[in-house]
Amino acid sequence: MDGLVLQGYFRSSAAWRVRIALNLKGLGFATVARHLRKREQAAPDYVAKNPQGLVPALEVPGQGVLTQSLAIIEWLEETKPLPPLLPADPWGRARVRSLAQIVACDIHPIQNLRVLAYLKHELGQEQPAIDAFARHWIEAGLAALEARLAREAETGRFCHGDAPGLADLCLVPQLGNARRFGVELSPYPTVLRIEAACAALPAFQDATPDRQPDAE
Repeated sequence: MDGLVLQGYFRSSAAWRVRIALNLKGLGFATVARHLRKREQAAPDYVAKNPQGLVPALEVPGQGVLTQSLAIIEWLEETKPLPPLLPADPWGRARVRSLAQIVACDIHPIQNLRVLAYLKHELGQEQPAIDAFARHWIEAGLAALEARLAREAETGRFCHGDAPGLADLCLVPQLGNARRFGVELSPYPTVLRIEAACAALPAFQDATPDRQPDAE
C-alpha cells in the first residue's frame, strides 16, 4: 500500500487517530499540512478533495480520497487486517466501536475548533465561557468512559484486552485535547492507566502532535 498521503493538522485529534492507526499497521505515508487556524482547509484545492473542508483526508493512489477518521481507520482495518484494531468477535467489535464513538461522536465534535469559533464569533461568547463549555462536554464523556472501562471485564491493559485498538486510538488524542482545555484528569484513573500503556508504544509516540512536520 504505497503512496498514501494524509492531509491533516498536527493538533487535529481526528488526524492524530489516523496517524496512530497508520503507524500500528506499519504503513508509510506522506503528510500534507492544512493549518486549521489559518483556514487552509478551506482552500479550493482541498475542498475539491473534501467538500466538508475538514481534516483528515487520506489520498489513496488509484482509488481516491477517504474522509472521516473512523471510516479511514475501518478501511485500513479491512485492507490491512494485521495487526487488528478490532476484536474478532461481534460483541467485542461492537464494544470497541461504542467506546470509540463516545469520543469521536459525542465529545470531539462539541469541542471542535469550528464549533468553538462559532460560539465566539457568531454568538459573541467570551473565551472563559467557551473554555468552560468545552471542559463540560469533555468531562462528561471521560466520566462515562472511566465508568465503563473500570467495570467492564473486557478492559485489559488497553481499552479492550491487552493490545491497542480503535478505542485507544480515539482516547489518547482526546486526552491531549482535555489537557489543552485544562481538564482535571485525576478522576479518571483507568483512562490514565490506559493512556500510559499507549504512550509506551512507538506507534503512539510517533503520532503525537509535537513530532509532526507542521508542529508549532
